[in-house]
Amino acid sequence: MISKSMTQLVQGNSVIRALFEEGREMAREVGAENVYDFSLGNPSVPAPEAVRTSMKRILDNGNSLYVHGYMSNAGYEEVREAVAASLNERFGTGFDQTGILMTVGAAGGLNVVLRTIVDPGDEVVCFAPFFGEYTNYVHNYQGNLVVIPPNPPTFQPNVEMLAEKITQKTKALILNNPNNPTGVVYSEETLDRLQAILEEAEKRIGHSIYVISDEPYRELVYDGVKVPFMTKHIRNCIIGYSFSKSLSLPGERIGYLAVPKEVDDYQGLVEGLAIANRVLGFVNAPSLQQLMIKECLNERTDVEAYDRNRKFLYKSLKELGFDCVKPEGAFYLFVKSPAADEKEFVAEAKKHHLLLVPASSFGCPGYVRIAYCVSYEMIERSLPAFRALAETYFDGKNDLK
Repeated sequence: MISKSMTQLVQGNSVIRALFEEGREMAREVGAENVYDFSLGNPSVPAPEAVRTSMKRILDNGNSLYVHGYMSNAGYEEVREAVAASLNERFGTGFDQTGILMTVGAAGGLNVVLRTIVDPGDEVVCFAPFFGEYTNYVHNYQGNLVVIPPNPPTFQPNVEMLAEKITQKTKALILNNPNNPTGVVYSEETLDRLQAILEEAEKRIGHSIYVISDEPYRELVYDGVKVPFMTKHIRNCIIGYSFSKSLSLPGERIGYLAVPKEVDDYQGLVEGLAIANRVLGFVNAPSLQQLMIKECLNERTDVEAYDRNRKFLYKSLKELGFDCVKPEGAFYLFVKSPAADEKEFVAEAKKHHLLLVPASSFGCPGYVRIAYCVSYEMIERSLPAFRALAETYFDGKNDLK
């Protein structure tokens, strides 16, 4: 009795989630210590202690009717003011609380934006590789996702191809910076070139194109790399942020949208976002989490732990002969498959109890994603399995057999 569209979604269930469940079954068979699950981007670093103490203080001392009650669909005004002030202090921006909408994570935020701006048949562009759920999010509103092919070896967005993909139906572009799955950080030069192309395209098609910047990994960067703040380079930009990674709170589902006043139809957009938050059934972001975030905006997770994993895994796999993209941000390693079909490589890895994600699910066949947001000890234990996997494909000189 379920809908045809949902039947298709069930049949095409997320590859990442399917691998995660497969790993749990494998652990029951051979022991959890013998399974090396690199599938899911689930933070392994605990949330800062300030998160726990804040929530406890709010629950112990706050007015229960206020803490657990309804508020504006956009969120508590005091929380939105705090988010705006934090962004302005850190990035020299001019947000105020009217342009901040508290959301049920970045995923909820992206759906709120798409519900607000996409009509059936509209097109949303993204650059491969991209987070696979973007396809489902766009289809939720009967839109079409237009994918621009990947640009190896740098994996900077192929902005030169963007102009030919933009049509009268183009309504938005989704960017994910730092990128999942590559860990690449998009440069200022890339973003400035992107803005120039969008300006020309908007003149040609006669309407605005919004850029939806998906930024759950903004704080997870390494080697002194700076993530350009998107609204400094892209005018019609809507920021979508989540505290899932920066504060290790993926299950709490708390984030925000930030809309600068410079965007076209600012008032109509922010009003639409608030109503979309309600009609999609979110109503408002979780109240306790909003109040906690107000007190924890300056807290950060332990990036050093991820950096240690990044350096160790990258060095180890390179020495074994694997071709890897060195990540500048996020917590994923993007590895070129030594087999023409990366799904064959993923299947071979499973024989050694290694769970890797085929990148065809990110619009980039021929690669796999390894989530290194795991314990350092698991990476150490996994190296003999990676070594055995490498021996299947490489000779002693690390050349393909």
